[in-house]
Amino acid sequence: MSIVMSSRRRFLASLLRGPVDRPAVASPTSVATVEQMEQTGAFFPDVHRDGAAMARLAAAAVDTLGYDAIMPVFSVVQEAAALGCPVDWGSVDTMPTVRAPLWTGPDQVQIPAAFLEGPPIRTVLDAIRVLRATYGHRVAIIGKVMGPWTLAYHVYGLQEFLTDTLLAPKRVREFLEALSAVTLAFGRAQLAAGADALCLADHATGDLVRGTMYRDLLQPIHRRLVRDVGGPTVLHICGNTLDRLGYIADAGFDAFHFDSKVDAFDAVNAVGDRLALVGNVNNPETLLRGTPEEVAAQARRAINAGVRIIGPECAVPLRTPLENLIAIRHAVEEAARRKGGHRE
Repeated sequence: MSIVMSSRRRFLASLLRGPVDRPAVASPTSVATVEQMEQTGAFFPDVHRDGAAMARLAAAAVDTLGYDAIMPVFSVVQEAAALGCPVDWGSVDTMPTVRAPLWTGPDQVQIPAAFLEGPPIRTVLDAIRVLRATYGHRVAIIGKVMGPWTLAYHVYGLQEFLTDTLLAPKRVREFLEALSAVTLAFGRAQLAAGADALCLADHATGDLVRGTMYRDLLQPIHRRLVRDVGGPTVLHICGNTLDRLGYIADAGFDAFHFDSKVDAFDAVNAVGDRLALVGNVNNPETLLRGTPEEVAAQARRAINAGVRIIGPECAVPLRTPLENLIAIRHAVEEAARRKGGHRE
């Protein structure tokens, strides 16, 4: 008889490349939708600044979707807001954004002494504590932090930073060094609050920078963060990352959350057994506008390729139908039934 694992055990075993009863179903980025807000009574933008509401909406990943893990950080601006960037917190169906950069050079980077006590940070830590107290060890809880590359976009400016990668790489390295302290402090705090694993979102995407830039500028920082943070880590980068998957695998992450722009079979071939893969069901065409059958077909392709944790490719559009998000789990469960349970 096959052993049925708890959601938390299944997620962690999948993340750490151990034997599982079936692939885990989870996303290290947001799966919140307007339908879930209506079900839970916890709405954007309030949830970004209210830990109890954040936890209530995040819990729908388990209670409504039936996934194996909860990830409560819906925005990418919590750290930037705590550092002092002006933020537009959005609306019910729009994500928060940074309105303007904060600094013009790495020498200006200052992390407030009470950074971890700032409302945007405390909200996340409170939500993780609530979720751990509510669910115990039945489901996995994933924290999320912005990496220094993404933080540089926010505090310095996207165009300015990308220009510097070509013209002033020394300034880029100085920014990354300074801002990595933010990533490390917030990541450690989330693990201490009860997170089982940490998603590090750092958008050095192939749509914007070459793979060799990841290797030369960011990989050394990532190696140090993975070493020092003190828990399992999942790197998330949007877009086409095939040209840097080898470098990512060598950085020491336990897993990589990848985009549908990378074919699942190509991704598995590129990383081998060096790290687990998470993803990569398409958001804009399949989850938002497609049918449950189309969602299931993409999920099955990821399973057949050897992706260990099946889920959306990135934070889902806020109008994504619930039936499509649930179809991912149904496809994984059906594949496991047909196979008969155990997966190495």
